Amino acid sequence: DTVTLGITQFAANDLTDITYVEMQPVGTSVQKDESAGEVESVKTTSDIISSFNGEIIEVNETVSDDPSLLNSDPFGSGWLAKIRCDDLAPSEELMDQVSYDEKYPV
Repeated sequence: DTVTLGITQFAANDLTDITYVEMQPVGTSVQKDESAGEVESVKTTSDIISSFNGEIIEVNETVSDDPSLLNSDPFGSGWLAKIRCDDLAPSEELMDQVSYDEKYPV
């Protein structure tokens, strides 16, 4: 019932140098298609949109201290938050890794 929220390598490359990360605090209720936090880069500020309804149960403070982890390791140490979900059904609407990589090659 828990998902890990982050960005893709494609998004990290597109944003270029990520300089700031701020996620909603632990205990915050998030709604599908609404912001769970934001990421700033030298190019822009982007909302991090949740694909699920639920509650933030953990925030990666390491990435707040070192936002460059989103550029160098978004699928590993660069995760953003963990959300305890009310319902995992929205995951059926998401692209799998192979489909995403085909549409957005790195």
